[in-house]
Amino acid sequence: MTKTATIYKQIGETPLETLEKFRQKMIVEDPDNKEVWKNTPMTYAGRLDPMAEGLLLILIGDECKNKEKYLGLDKEYEVEIVFGISTDTYDSLGLATATKKPTALKELILPDLTRYVGRFTQAYPPFSSKTIGGKQLHELSQESNLPDRMPTKEVEIYSIEYIDSKYFSQSQKVMGQIKYTELISRIQNMINLVHGDFRQKDILKGWAQMPNLDELPTIRIRVNCSSGTYMRSLAHKIGQDLGVGAFAVSIRRTRIG
Repeated sequence: MTKTATIYKQIGETPLETLEKFRQKMIVEDPDNKEVWKNTPMTYAGRLDPMAEGLLLILIGDECKNKEKYLGLDKEYEVEIVFGISTDTYDSLGLATATKKPTALKELILPDLTRYVGRFTQAYPPFSSKTIGGKQLHELSQESNLPDRMPTKEVEIYSIEYIDSKYFSQSQKVMGQIKYTELISRIQNMINLVHGDFRQKDILKGWAQMPNLDELPTIRIRVNCSSGTYMRSLAHKIGQDLGVGAFAVSIRRTRIG
């Protein structure tokens, strides 16, 4: 029996749901070992948020005991960032606020991504699974009881680059645009895929009540980084540095290790 498997987590699934889908798939495809697959311990090394998709590493059987060595593997992501809106989760599964008028957004130029390459201290996002005093940050966030100083982690971005020329013009340093109606439709469809209680009702209501911003600047980037680097926090940081706010509308993990 294989020790590890790399499988694809879909938007809306939790890592545990993806793992169990893999178990059921193996039960069907390997009927001679049906009972073995039913009872074999499995775990995942490196979680993905509900709105993120992409590669998820599954450890099988005795390899679960070696989870720690897999947690430090480097990752690669493709991230789409939209400017002019911020959310409290730094991605689209959050309560949103418009931060700048459309006229101000039309003046944006492409950010210099080289400033984000290197080793730095990154704060955990407010809605995350980091535990403080027996409670996860997302629980403390909903209780409005976040610590004065957020916990941090040393991370490193090895490389970061623009991808998909339809979103920008590097020669003119002009960002691409996404129609607001298209953006809202995408977000609503993604949120409807999420299982469990993630404030979906309030979040959908909030997006529906947002003013129509016509078009918003957007970019897509590819990031190679160390384990534990939050892509939605990176998107939030870029938006802060530009003074207009931003969030990650899509995150896809394309490589592990």
